[in-house]
Amino acid sequence: MKTTTMPRTKHASRTRSASRGPTAADHRGMLEAIAHDLWWTWHEPAERLLRSLDPLQWEATSHNPVALLGGLPREVLEARLAEPALGRAIASVHRELLRYRAAKTWFDRRRRRRAPSLKIAYLCSEFALHESMPQYSGGLGVLAGDHLKSASDLGIPLVGVGLLYQHGYYRQQLREDGSTRVLYPRQDPALLPIEDTGVRFQCPIGNRLPQVRVWRQRVGRVSLLLLDTDLAENSAADRALTEGLYKGEPQLRMEQQVLLGVGGMMALEALGERPTVVHLNEGHAAFAGVWMLASETHRGTSRDAAIEAVKRALVFTTHTPVPAGHDRYPLAMVEKALAPVLRFGGLPKGELAALGCERPKQAKEPLCMTVLALRLCGAANGVSKLHGEVSREMWTEAYGGVPAAEVPIGSITNGVHVPTWMHPLAQRFWRGQKVALPAPAPDARPLADARKADAAGLWNLRNRLRVELVHFVRARLRQQACCRGGDHDHLYAAANALREDVLTIGFARRFATYKRAILLFRDPKRLARLVDHPTRPVQFVFSGKAHPRDLGGQAYAQQVFEMTQRPEFQGKVVLLEEYDMAIGRAMVAGCDVWLNTPLRPHEASGTSGMKGPLNGGINCSIADGWWPECADGRNGWTIDAGRPRRTAEDQDRADAAALYRLLERELVPEFHDRDRRGIPRRWIERARRSAATVAPAFNTDRMLGEYLDRMYLQEPGAR
Repeated sequence: MKTTTMPRTKHASRTRSASRGPTAADHRGMLEAIAHDLWWTWHEPAERLLRSLDPLQWEATSHNPVALLGGLPREVLEARLAEPALGRAIASVHRELLRYRAAKTWFDRRRRRRAPSLKIAYLCSEFALHESMPQYSGGLGVLAGDHLKSASDLGIPLVGVGLLYQHGYYRQQLREDGSTRVLYPRQDPALLPIEDTGVRFQCPIGNRLPQVRVWRQRVGRVSLLLLDTDLAENSAADRALTEGLYKGEPQLRMEQQVLLGVGGMMALEALGERPTVVHLNEGHAAFAGVWMLASETHRGTSRDAAIEAVKRALVFTTHTPVPAGHDRYPLAMVEKALAPVLRFGGLPKGELAALGCERPKQAKEPLCMTVLALRLCGAANGVSKLHGEVSREMWTEAYGGVPAAEVPIGSITNGVHVPTWMHPLAQRFWRGQKVALPAPAPDARPLADARKADAAGLWNLRNRLRVELVHFVRARLRQQACCRGGDHDHLYAAANALREDVLTIGFARRFATYKRAILLFRDPKRLARLVDHPTRPVQFVFSGKAHPRDLGGQAYAQQVFEMTQRPEFQGKVVLLEEYDMAIGRAMVAGCDVWLNTPLRPHEASGTSGMKGPLNGGINCSIADGWWPECADGRNGWTIDAGRPRRTAEDQDRADAAALYRLLERELVPEFHDRDRRGIPRRWIERARRSAATVAPAFNTDRMLGEYLDRMYLQEPGAR
């Protein structure tokens, strides 16, 4: 039996007396309604209201309003709710939430008639919606979360499907020597912004039938369904299926993907959802296609007709040009796990090899999740133009060895959700300058006229945001020092790290080795001359996580940490541990420059660089991922080492030298070249051009519009 959504809110509306206005109970119901809808994460008045309930507990709960409300003593909360000003603020935000849900959307106005029955199921292994829901590891999850938020804003009928991990990814702490300590704190579902749908079902995995509970998370106008096997009636092996993200041996990871793909489709059916399009965001959910195929053949459809039916409904996005990012499993392991599904559909034993092995006729060829998705989808795309090219080259064998130009993988370049990543001060500034921040629409082009913004005003904004970042960093460094048992000297150093008036360059992302977090440190003496320059200093903020088993990535984090401890870099180069969305938001707002140094062409897209320009920041990047589509020589800097080198070591050496030259000769001098009023005119012109060229094109509203018209609403032959 399904539970009713937010019963307290409905109860409050029934019992409210029009003559006396909302009661404290009404206000509590409104607060719970707001807290349980992640709409608040991109509506600043709502976030400000929730934080105001108890700012200290707000920080202690990782900005989780459900945990905050659950942890406040009843007397304290009742006293706060009795305050007239707070009551008015609660009622105002709640009205805004209801207006948002009821408003006519872009999809209602522009596409509803064309597709009245459209319903998209969006399957992904991770969703980054907010730091209070640590169900993500990096860019894939952030993209998926932004995808849901834009679908909500545009009114696109979409439901997300993922897993509810008991301890999310992991919590990162750095020991005194900089090595990574991996922590797995469990999450209490009762303290998360999710609701039990009441739906239970059994998902077949080999000879097991684990019980699955389905939770729902509200994300504005759309829902995210989260599957959970952490139930008392399940065995330890079955409960481990949703223990953690990207965890365990290949067997466990493969079974998690059965749960995501097969279980995800079963959950949709159990909840009465009838998607017309199933979007696999990366290959982790590819077993959904096998379930769809088996369901068709179970109904008596021939095998070939069933595959065509699946292709009409299935679309696929691949996110990585790195071979290690494409999961491969022994064929026998997968056949055993999917045996019940194959029997259900009457599919022969060799079906999985034919669909999922890159070279099916070769002995011991593993099943590749990406190949399985490619062979069952009606449309596939990479996440930048360059990534599309790389993907076509990568997967020629999956299509029988055809030339790369004939491989049917297109590209839709990623974007970011503008309201999530634009700082409230930046929003206020742009609006005050009458710079366009239009209503959500794929062709809205936010900040397209940013070049008309006042130079002095934009420079003032940048200074304010940098100051805010410096104080944020100092607070985080103090916490880190305390956790490592630091003495007063360590705490004093943390409290005085960085300067508020110094050019600040940021680097934050997963510490995968191909992203080359340590490239900046190849020549420490040259770097020291930059940070210690008497009149033109520069400072750096780093943050990032490596996979718990990625020892190479962890070694990079340790090397960065060791550099921050050297006397010449202390307080000028810092590393923040436990990289999450809160750190990401602070850094993309406060850093003057966003540094990106991947080994080309290993960065599929790299959306973090799209966020800084929303706040007046500028990119400095290798020509990889999305950046070649945007860079024009005047809206940022491209690290150009000339011709590609033969070895990775030679390429690292050349790219590092090009980066140092760029910093020394162009970037740093431009920041310090001021007019009589102390304004760096050339820098501000570059920042305005950055905002005007990045934000209009590289946002998820534009991206969703492309998915809608090129993939969701098109027949396979026309895609």
